[in-house]
Amino acid sequence: MTSWGIVFDLTKDDMEALKEALNDMKNPVDLLFFTGEFCETCSVTEKILHALRYASPEIKGQKLIKIHTFNSRTDREFFYKYKVYRVPSILLLDGAIRYTGTPAGEEIRGIVETIIRISVGESGLSDITKRRISHITKSIYIEVIVTPQCPYCPYAALLSNMFAFESYKSGNKAIISEIIEAYENSDIADKYGVMTVPVIVINGRPEFIGVPYEDQLLKAIIEASYRAK
Repeated sequence: MTSWGIVFDLTKDDMEALKEALNDMKNPVDLLFFTGEFCETCSVTEKILHALRYASPEIKGQKLIKIHTFNSRTDREFFYKYKVYRVPSILLLDGAIRYTGTPAGEEIRGIVETIIRISVGESGLSDITKRRISHITKSIYIEVIVTPQCPYCPYAALLSNMFAFESYKSGNKAIISEIIEAYENSDIADKYGVMTVPVIVINGRPEFIGVPYEDQLLKAIIEASYRAK
């Protein structure tokens, strides 16, 4: 257990449930794991990622979850390339979706569902939302502030991630979704005056406390795109 109280210990039943969930995967998903020295939670994050990989199905003897590890001491060029400034960090879709801090506790559900939807190629968003997202070309940076104990945070994270996924699929790649663990990144939580989670920030402007509806988040993103330079 770390000073943040993060512990990761899956039972046999937990692993079976994880395997059952990930069995819906159809195509490989790459997870880029950024780690470093003097990082209290990196080892826990690594255990979570390897549990996900182990639980993922195989095609032709290859696991569908693929983990690529980069260390701040030996792989600085990849930190610069992907604009990673904190460890642990996990990137999906070449950084369109980012987890800064450990996706432990309730957040495991969110990252599992994110992986599954990327793997099957379906975000679950409405056709109207997909069309509106495909027209957004201005840079939109969504930060979702979460904690491992919050039961609502995975829903906020998943919704934000799927907006980034649809933007990535459209080819515009205008939307970045970053899920930020508040305890490990307290300076970010303090900057936005976070008192309860989840909090959704769009281009540096806190927009929601709690989980918005899909159309509410879409409206806020479109408005932010009008303000963006």
